[in-house]
Amino acid sequence: MDRSNIQITISLDKIKKTFKEVSVIDDISLELKDGEFLSLLGPSGAGKTTLLRMIAGLKLPTDGTIKLRGKDISLTPPNKRNLGMVFQQYALFPHMTVWENIAYGLKARKKDRDFINKRVDKYLNLMGLSNLSERKPKQLSGGQQQRVSLARALAIEPVVILFDEPLSNLDERLKDQMLHEIKNLHEALGFTAVYVTHSQNEALFLSDKIAVLNKGKIEQFGIPEDILSFPKTSFVANFFGYTNHVKGAVLRDKESAALGNLKIPVGYVQKDCARGDRGFLYMRSNAVNICCSKHNLQPSKEQNSKTEVCVLEARYLGGQTKLKVEFNWGERTAINIIVPGMMKPLPKLKDKLEITFNKESVVFYKYDSNGSDIYQ
Repeated sequence: MDRSNIQITISLDKIKKTFKEVSVIDDISLELKDGEFLSLLGPSGAGKTTLLRMIAGLKLPTDGTIKLRGKDISLTPPNKRNLGMVFQQYALFPHMTVWENIAYGLKARKKDRDFINKRVDKYLNLMGLSNLSERKPKQLSGGQQQRVSLARALAIEPVVILFDEPLSNLDERLKDQMLHEIKNLHEALGFTAVYVTHSQNEALFLSDKIAVLNKGKIEQFGIPEDILSFPKTSFVANFFGYTNHVKGAVLRDKESAALGNLKIPVGYVQKDCARGDRGFLYMRSNAVNICCSKHNLQPSKEQNSKTEVCVLEARYLGGQTKLKVEFNWGERTAINIIVPGMMKPLPKLKDKLEITFNKESVVFYKYDSNGSDIYQ
């Protein structure tokens, strides 16, 4: 969908929040267009929920401006913002039926009876809840309660729907089901959404844009593909699965680095790096191809950067093989890799394998002024 001419729904301009002189949100600015799905992603304590609650009006910013469709709502009470909210704990009224819970926001807005009946019936049908309309929340499963919470938020047809880690209380099967329901609803209804999560998989599946937060700051804001392929900081890389960290690399050019005499292809180089800079290589678990036919794998056609490794650990992981291997480029370095397929026979301790590196799964970051990195 081309959103180039669609209006800005949410605009945050230099938002700050401090508690007792401690900064929890530090100078955050971003824009979200009508119909876009934004995930606020990061570890616990990153500031995700605080930022969401400021958009909702449940907390006020210490500084900066929040605009909703061009109107400054920084100090507007929550009930005047026309926002829907889906909570982690469902927040359903236990004494009300499913029907009454969904109707609550409409009644609070003084809608007439016919309007309320039609709107509630619409979202009962949409969420597959029609046969549960007379039940109380305690009579529902966790997944059913979350669907009621979502129907209640949708029923007022708000400008934006805010999700505060809505799936964290569900088991994996229900979580996957609700993920698909939210995705399908967004595609069908086109609502604008801000979604708080610590799960990369949820954010990548649902989002048009992702804001990766760390210690109250946005480390990177963009579309999922860019964040996956071009993580701007080592924090983002680590958070998105570049969990092998190899120190001592020297940048050769924008597409390769050297570890001793070994040339490693690189898919992304941190901004402002120059030839000869020393730093770290961050690698995904799929950064390696195994070059052998002994274990029922196709020999790799990629001969660039081929090197020998020694197996330290091997085990099956579902239909894949997880290996810990060590290679020597002047220093002994161990990395964890996932091979897509079951290696037969399973490699043994101290077996030797030849590998090559996948460019798209390797990134380079130079040392900071202290010659170190936050993940080393």
